This record gives sequence, C-alpha cells and structure tokens, in this order.
Amino acid sequence: MSTFSQVFSEVGVLLSGPDPDLLEIVWLSLRVSLTATLAACAIGLPLGALLGIKNFPGKTIVTVLINTLMGMPPVVLGLIVYLMLSRSGPMGFLQLLYTPTAMIIAQFALVLPIVTALTRQQIEDNWSEYSDTMNSLCVPLTQCVRTLLWDSRISLLTTGLAGFSRAISEVGAVIIVGGNIDHLTRVMTTAIALETSKGDLPLALALGVVLLTIALAVNTLVFSSRTRIA
Repeated sequence: MSTFSQVFSEVGVLLSGPDPDLLEIVWLSLRVSLTATLAACAIGLPLGALLGIKNFPGKTIVTVLINTLMGMPPVVLGLIVYLMLSRSGPMGFLQLLYTPTAMIIAQFALVLPIVTALTRQQIEDNWSEYSDTMNSLCVPLTQCVRTLLWDSRISLLTTGLAGFSRAISEVGAVIIVGGNIDHLTRVMTTAIALETSKGDLPLALALGVVLLTIALAVNTLVFSSRTRIA
C-alpha cells in the first residue's frame, strides 16, 4: 500500500506530465459542465427576471416549486432523465443515453432551478427600487428585464458560479445517465469515485486538485470583476 508521501509524490508526477487520461477527463468535465451551465443561464436568467418583475396568478406556487427543485436529490433527477432517455422513454428514439449529451441534459436540469431562483430573488430586490421610475416611463417588460439583468450582472456572476459549481461537482446524476464509460463519459467526479474504489489514490487525488484549482480560478475571476467595477 502506498504511503501518504508516496501518494502525493505520484500526484506531482501526474500533474507535471500531464497524464493524457487525466487531460481527457478534465476536458470532458469542463465541456459538459460549461455547456450545461451556459444553457441554464440562457434560460434561467431571463426566466428568473420575469418572475421577479411580473405578478401573475400562481406566482407563489411557481416560486415555491422552483425553490424546491433547487434541493432535488441528484440521483432522483438522474433517474428521471434516465427514464426519459431510455429506449422505452419518450426521448428514447434520440439514443442519447450513456453519452456526454445525456450528462449535459442532467446537469442542465440540476442547474436551471438554481439560476432561476437566485436570479428571481436578486431581480425582485432591485425591482423595488426601479419599479416606480420604469412604470412611470411605460418601459416595456422586455426592456425592464434587460436593464435589470445588466444592472445586476456582477451579482449574477455569482449565480452563474453557483450553477457551475453544482454542475462540475455532480456525481450521482451523471453516473446514472452517463455510465462512467472510459474515454466517453468519464468526468472528474465519477473518475474520483471509481479510482478511489480501485485503490488508485494518486489519480483520484490529482483530479481532486484540478477540481479545487478550477473552483479557485472561477472565484478569483468573479472577485476580480467585482473589484474592478466597485
């Protein structure tokens, strides 16, 4: 069994190489998570802004539902997506199960409620300051949404970060719909779980270091953006 120091020594070798398998896993993780997060932001930001501005019958129910979906267990959502994409499911004809696209769909479904709910809260808070002015000027709803999204852009960067963190750290849903297939659907989190169970601690730890580095880089970017604008 490798000692503690030997494990970290091998991690250094893997990261300094870098190992082709490690690079492949990291690239797929970034591609899947970034695609899912961007798609969720493209829909969740304007949807959340509309919920924050517009009053309509049933708004409270919709808000509670979205907030509830934020805490949906990933394995449950993964099972739902699996059933949708399976051969007997309504989307089975697309043959997406056990592909990166299926993983993107699962992560998108996880991130969308987070982005929508956080955006709604932020825009609703800002709308209380802008509503009188915009209503008096008869500003169209679409223009109100664009204005508030732009004015809240720094806070919404944090919203996007929260969604990306949720996506890239996900394990349960992506294993169910992706299958953790080597050279096809193996991402960092599923690889860490697999390599740890196999006893390949250096590779698992190296992937963990990469995950932490990505989180640090994204947080630094958001903090720098806030500092420049402030």
